[in-house]
Amino acid sequence: MKKVVSVSLGSSRRDHRAEVTLLGEAFDIARIGTDGKLDVAVAKVRELDGTVDAIGLGGIDVYLYAGRHRYALRDGLRLLEAAHTTPVVDGSGLKNTLEREAIRFMREDLGIELRGTHVLMVSALDRFGMAQALVDAGADVLFGDFIFALDKDMPVRDLATFETMAEKYLPDACKLPFQFFYPTGKKQDRPPQPKYPQYYEEADIIAGDFHFMRQFMPERMEGKIVLTNTVTPADVAELAARGVKTLVTTTPDFGGRSFGTNVVEAALVALLGKRWDEVTAADYERLLEDLELHPRVVPLN
Repeated sequence: MKKVVSVSLGSSRRDHRAEVTLLGEAFDIARIGTDGKLDVAVAKVRELDGTVDAIGLGGIDVYLYAGRHRYALRDGLRLLEAAHTTPVVDGSGLKNTLEREAIRFMREDLGIELRGTHVLMVSALDRFGMAQALVDAGADVLFGDFIFALDKDMPVRDLATFETMAEKYLPDACKLPFQFFYPTGKKQDRPPQPKYPQYYEEADIIAGDFHFMRQFMPERMEGKIVLTNTVTPADVAELAARGVKTLVTTTPDFGGRSFGTNVVEAALVALLGKRWDEVTAADYERLLEDLELHPRVVPLN
């Protein structure tokens, strides 16, 4: 049996374990939260190195993308470099294929008209493929990174402008502690504290990282479609209680839970038996087709 472990800076209350079979190969998949403690996460990666088939990094990114530019986060690199034998991934390699496919799935399989639809992308930098696919589908996308990550009321509604601003701000922002702009540890458990609700209210679809989205979401979200992943049963119940119409997760259900993209990418890398830097987009596309993985769709209201 192959073993995949996600080491997350997120809350340990969200830990989960599942056994799944992928292309005839049995997998033991586990998520271990370190409650926002980076040093504990680094030590856990070192401990797992050489003992499991692949490690995913959750609650943090190593690389962010905007256009053709890639930006490395200082804290993410610390985690990546803690392992020397076992492949370590952060999900960014897979997002560019899996999450683009989720947009095609919504349009063609679910029949959701995206042209002209208002989309709030709470964080496009860690899901640039999804953001670009939404723009290509004709959606009216609001890029919320500067609003929700940096607490600046700077709505960006144009992809080229977003890339220009990312190029200006990211080199310095990537040197900051990751907790500065992303909710980790116990911050993931506290009730949402609504902020900038007007951007949620004007959107038909709210997309992107679930913790970013949840941190500031308003009390009511009637009729909205939420496009995200990494949701627990409690998260699903919370979205239903706020009036969300439909939940679409980019990753499939594994044992009652949509794991993070880093977990799915780690499983694919374990199947391929390659180093992370050796894996190509074509490798992921072929495996995704063979696995017939589809987004999870949950009607809520």
